[in-house]
Amino acid sequence: MTRSELIAELVASNPHLRAHDADMIVSTIFSEMAAALSRGERVELRGFGAFTVKRRNARTGRNPRTGVAVPVQEKVVPFFKAGKELRDRINGAASAPRAASPERMSA
Repeated sequence: MTRSELIAELVASNPHLRAHDADMIVSTIFSEMAAALSRGERVELRGFGAFTVKRRNARTGRNPRTGVAVPVQEKVVPFFKAGKELRDRINGAASAPRAASPERMSA
């Protein structure tokens, strides 16, 4: 889903919102998330997942074309960890009833 598709979906599901207002809402959410991550804070969306930043140490890499060793500087990269509800939904566990495991039946 692209940003414009998200905005169109918001407008379609909330007829009282204008497209401009939905665009402003999405822009504000994304900019606040980016600002929090740039400050090194964690952004958690319950039922969806958590965004954090991870530090990658400096290392020696290789140029894939020439094979020459190249220094790669230390950097900070965004990282996303999906929440349990999202993982279950993607794997279809949310739609299928959970069967009791044999360990639970004997307890």
